[in-house]
Amino acid sequence: MDLSVFKTNHKTSYLAEMYEKLLKDEAEVLSMSEKDPAMKELATEDLKSITEQKEGLMKQMQSILDSEKEEVEFPNELVLEVRAGAGGEEAALFAEELLNMYKRYAESVGWGTKILEESESPLGGYKEATLEIRGKDCYRKLRYETGVQRIQRVPETEKMGRVHTSTASIAILPIRKKTTVEIKPTDLVIEFSRAGGKGGQNVNKVETAVRILHKPTGIDVRVTAERSQSANRERGMTILMAKLEVLKEEHEAKKWSSERKGQIGTGDRSEKIRTYNILQDRITDHRIKQSWHNIEVIFQGKMEPIFQALEEYEKTGVAGNASEEE
Repeated sequence: MDLSVFKTNHKTSYLAEMYEKLLKDEAEVLSMSEKDPAMKELATEDLKSITEQKEGLMKQMQSILDSEKEEVEFPNELVLEVRAGAGGEEAALFAEELLNMYKRYAESVGWGTKILEESESPLGGYKEATLEIRGKDCYRKLRYETGVQRIQRVPETEKMGRVHTSTASIAILPIRKKTTVEIKPTDLVIEFSRAGGKGGQNVNKVETAVRILHKPTGIDVRVTAERSQSANRERGMTILMAKLEVLKEEHEAKKWSSERKGQIGTGDRSEKIRTYNILQDRITDHRIKQSWHNIEVIFQGKMEPIFQALEEYEKTGVAGNASEEE
């Protein structure tokens, strides 16, 4: 029995030690029964008990390793980025609506949320914003939300009643405890500044905001949520690592994506994934060709029917029956 994989893991090492002790006890009982046949009946009972304990420990250790493996694939922490796209101020308003929708859903299922950075549009809404989400299965649920979403509606400022189409993009960045990405200090440009906007007097007096630029990729991260410069820098590095990890995964995924029966879209931020048609009160996911109504209810965070449909498609590869009219 090779226990090395369990002995090197801090969560299972003490269980592995208990297992090794049982192995020694088992050997002693076997030796005793061979030397003294009269003890054979007693030894049989002891061996049965030791076997049951060994099986219990093995199941416990394997369960811990399996849960760790699952957490690597589906971490319980992520960063959601939203950016306004085409459509001017309407796009900024839509970006804010999307972020609030995800935030409400997260809070409804007991996940923790925190705005890490927000860049507001002069007339309302977000040019871009970053939301941290922590909670059981958050990445498993939200992993298909990366892509471009669009809304079709008549803006309040539209006097002629014309329907406008605006877009916003979502990026889901899982925060993994273990990463294969390496960052050289010479590849980084780190700047500090005063955090504008909400947050009290402190943010405007102290340079707590952090901006990190990764020169090889051009990836730019800015964090203002924490009260200290060092905390914002640490959070910014975590987000940068997540972005680089996703970039690497996207590159790898292109090699085998066509082989996946139930793959939902490309996972690319530029892919059009969903349309919200306000006049027809219909949301359509273009990847699985399925639609839902009651947009206002969904905007309040009632997204479970959408997530369930995506999960079902991932399992079966079967699309819905709704037709795409947009």
